Amino acid sequence: MVQDHDESTRHLVLVLGDQLDRESAAFDGFDRQADLVWMVEVRAEAEHVWASKPHIAILLSCMRHFCDALRTDGVRVDYRTLDDPENLGSLDAELLRAVEVWRPKRVIVVKPGEWRAQQLLCDAGQQAGAPLEIRQDRHFLCPPDVFEGHAEGRRQLVMEHFYREMRRRTGVLMDGDTLVGGQWNYDPQNRRSLGREGPIVPAAATSSA
Repeated sequence: MVQDHDESTRHLVLVLGDQLDRESAAFDGFDRQADLVWMVEVRAEAEHVWASKPHIAILLSCMRHFCDALRTDGVRVDYRTLDDPENLGSLDAELLRAVEVWRPKRVIVVKPGEWRAQQLLCDAGQQAGAPLEIRQDRHFLCPPDVFEGHAEGRRQLVMEHFYREMRRRTGVLMDGDTLVGGQWNYDPQNRRSLGREGPIVPAAATSSA
């Protein structure tokens, strides 16, 4: 938790465990005096999809290091650990409590990578009466609205069509309007049978030294 409870919190900025980036859209326009970062470790998210204990430990460690870095930089952070006896165990329940405590004018979050998590936050924000602003995740080459534009009016979605459109849009493996390598892909070669001998692995080079 934070030690200085400021009643004038303007924005409650949610940072999820896979969004640990100071260049994230969540921090656009961040005001150190009026805004507060909110982070929480909850059992429900750790158990929703199976993950190994080392994976969970590394994730929590990254979250805590990110929190420490923010605080060192003078950013106010409300952080609840997994072993906190007052931890409510779920993302939506913790958000409801945070909104009740801090009474922000707006809750800000970068679009979660999972629809379920986004719905949890939306429902909790609506229940708490706090407007929820969902910002685009700039870590992806294709924002959802771009794909929606690609898919609109198509009777069938084919990955190859989308792939080519993204090559043109981003310039990846393109030299202006020219394909680098002269063709879109090498799928026909990749799909050839290995034959009875199976994959041929070159012998490791030996040194005479």
